[in-house]
Amino acid sequence: MRQPGVFLFAVLATLVLTGCAPETEKTEKAGKAEKTEKAEKKAETAHFSGISTEYEAVRLVRLSGGLSHPWSVAFLPDGGYLITERPGRLRHFDGEDLVEVAGVPDVHVENQGGLLDVVLHPDYEDNGWLYLTWSKGDAEATTVALSRARLDLEERTLVDRELLFEQDRRSEPGRHYGSRLAWKADGTLLMSVGDRGAEPERAQDPGDHAGTLLRLTETGGVPDDNPFVDDDEVLDEIYTWGHRNIQGLVIDPDSGDIWATEHGPRGGDELNLIRAGENYGWPEVGKGRDYQTQEPFGETRSRDDVVDPVYEILPTHAPSGLALVTRDIFPGWEGDLLAGGLRSERIRRLVVEDQVVVHDEELFHGKVGRIRDVRQGPEGHIYVLTDNGDDDGLWRVEPEG
Repeated sequence: MRQPGVFLFAVLATLVLTGCAPETEKTEKAGKAEKTEKAEKKAETAHFSGISTEYEAVRLVRLSGGLSHPWSVAFLPDGGYLITERPGRLRHFDGEDLVEVAGVPDVHVENQGGLLDVVLHPDYEDNGWLYLTWSKGDAEATTVALSRARLDLEERTLVDRELLFEQDRRSEPGRHYGSRLAWKADGTLLMSVGDRGAEPERAQDPGDHAGTLLRLTETGGVPDDNPFVDDDEVLDEIYTWGHRNIQGLVIDPDSGDIWATEHGPRGGDELNLIRAGENYGWPEVGKGRDYQTQEPFGETRSRDDVVDPVYEILPTHAPSGLALVTRDIFPGWEGDLLAGGLRSERIRRLVVEDQVVVHDEELFHGKVGRIRDVRQGPEGHIYVLTDNGDDDGLWRVEPEG
């Protein structure tokens, strides 16, 4: 069927050739045709209805576009959203207007570095603290940093900003920052730090924050019961080590289980169950292969002193963003993990029983592009951020009908 925009273009072309329309009229009509085509394109991509999955019929609704490489979304008590953009912007979205928030840290933006995760303090409604991870430094070297601040919504700015934590060793900028945050029920904060890319062996050095999952107090300090506080050879903040680049992190509110997805090299993307004080092997043990040689990185699993992944996500997924479905809005998914994928452009629904993945379903393949973040909202809907670099958006997964 001929599209309206195409038909209008053909009419205008005929008028130009016959000289029947004045120049101003032709320009005006061409402008209207362009606007019509853009409106139709926006309408076509504003939602996807009637998506059938194995257990749920759902739709994808685009809440906002106009984002550039968004990295994380947090949900404000009034129903608004805070969205970080890697190029160094924090946006407030109230459901209608998308406004930049001033007062963010002076991030160094390069490749994978920039403004990254954002989470609210568990007692946000009482204390107003929000937490940000970001790349701190310059073109020579950067660290992963953690700050907190309060949001002055009337002035659209951050106030009372504090630098709480900074990775112990500066690294060449641009790669493997980790930077996912998650609150444990005891009020401590987990924070991932990637291996920083250039020297993966750092992930096996417990005297280095690179390649670790950290556990911090709400002020960036060391909890007294961290697993290595009495070990002089291990940094006190370290909770686990031997990680390549954790970018999915979620905690089961009922069991306390900590789930993390992390990037492998070529292959070897992992779902891990986090256990305090353990080594997860990278780069000495793993399933991925070197980009250049195609040879395995180190040994293949298993090894007595290393925790095996619960699940290897194949083919290459490039995981980022991880949600646990705990509400009954999607009864067929309740208790499942939803792992976003950048390269794979899909979400993997992982069914876990007794800490074992027993089923894996692909969702939304290719519909919205690269998926950077997946979150369950306070009302139970699933929220997705895309990271395609061109008019990225915040999407909501809703039941169909």
